[in-house]
This record gives sequence, structure tokens and C-alpha cells, in this order.
Amino acid sequence: MNTILNTVLCALVIAFVLGVLLGLFKKIFHVDTDPKVDKVREVLSGANCGGCGLAGCDAFAGAVVKGDAPVNGCVAGGSECATKVAEILGQAGVEVKPQIAVLACQGSKDCAADKGEYIGVKTCKAANLVMNGTKKCAFGCIGLGDCVKACPFDAVKMGENGLPVFDKSKCVGCGKCKIACPKNLISIFDADTKGPIALCSTHSDNKPQIKKDCSKGCFKCGMCARKCPEQAIDITSGILKVDYAKCTSCGECVSVCPDKVLVLFQNM
Repeated sequence: MNTILNTVLCALVIAFVLGVLLGLFKKIFHVDTDPKVDKVREVLSGANCGGCGLAGCDAFAGAVVKGDAPVNGCVAGGSECATKVAEILGQAGVEVKPQIAVLACQGSKDCAADKGEYIGVKTCKAANLVMNGTKKCAFGCIGLGDCVKACPFDAVKMGENGLPVFDKSKCVGCGKCKIACPKNLISIFDADTKGPIALCSTHSDNKPQIKKDCSKGCFKCGMCARKCPEQAIDITSGILKVDYAKCTSCGECVSVCPDKVLVLFQNM
């Protein structure tokens, strides 16, 4: 009985001493923080999505108060959040354009040929490492849903056709899906973008093979570039690029695209 009492007493003494020491250490090593950091943290989205380019909301709050991050850096919070952050920091109001993610691939189960049955780890990253993807098109969407798992806003779902489907009403353009895609098929656009976008990312110039691998692949016919009255389209790099500063969204390129690779962004 005495042994038990002595043990309990020793434990209480040790706990008391440790508590006192922790209190002293906290006081000695205390670092004053700018109260603005806590105020900024309170108005952020709280998603910890990393869309600001930092580790999370805490890191962003500290960085924006120091001037190391823009007041409109919280993409998940949008313009309302940016306005509040600007007010806390005593800066003029800022505008934040909503952004959304777009998949540049139409290689669904119906039009893109598979290499064979993949029986490895069911992630796009693994399939890409093991066999450079599951489709014969080396640039096509693997379709195992890494982007779905990465999205903190439940804005991406796998469609029945084997391709991810993006919900524009939920997507904030944080870029998590873009980072997760091993094929670099996802891009982030301003939601109010006007003009064509190419829903194919093949860099190949082997026209017969492109058509064989995917019936909706861009085989670099060049009709879009030739028809563009503003010369806003370039395919010399192996992949179609649009200069939106020149584009007037006339739709000429879309109308002549034989495989409907091009679509007007505003009509998606």
C-alpha cells in the first residue's frame, strides 16, 4: 500500500515540476506575433488547399502580413476574402478573378485505345511510372482518379466514360488536381476566359498513329491556325497554343476543326 502511495506522490511531484518548467520555457521562449496574422487567419477560407502556393492557411496568413504573399492569394476565399484581408492590412481593395480547372484530353473509353489491362497500384502516378500510362496515346488521361483524390472541394468526379468531370460551381482553381496529374493534362484558367481551348495534349506529329490511338486526338492539320483571322493560334511547338491577348473569340478555328478538338471556353 505504501508503495502505491509513494508512486502516486512521486508522479504528482514530477507532473507539478514538469508543468512549472513548461510554463517557464513558454514564457522564456515566447515570440510575439503580429495580431494582424490572427485576424487574417480568421477571414481565410480554412480549406488549407495550398492554392496560394504555401503550406496552408496559417503559412499564408503569416506571409501576407509580412508582404511575402499577395492579399488576393487565397483563391479558395475569392474576392470577398481578398477584400477582407486588404482591409486588415490597410490596403486598397483588390479584385480576384474566379478560376477553374480544365482537362485537356477527350480520350475516353470509347475513343482512346488501351495498351492492355493494368493490374498494378490503382493510381495514375503508379501507372505512369510502370508503363507510361494505360492508353496507347502516351499523352492521354490515365483515368485512375488521382485528381479526384487531390481535390479538397469535391469538385472532381470520375465519369462513366473513364475521364474526370469538373464541377465548375465547386472548383476554385486551387491547382491541387493540376499538381496530382502525372501527364500535366490539367490547366487553371480564369473563369471568364473567352476563346478556344484545345482538349488534347498530344505532342506527337505522327498523324496516322494519333488517329489510331485516339479518334479525338489533334493530328496537327493546321486548319485552325490558317483560319484564325488574328493569327492567335500556334502549333509549331507540337501542341496547340492560343494567344488570348489576340483572340477575339470569333469561333472560326472551332468551326473548321475536323475532330472537334477545339471548343470555345465559354461554351464548355
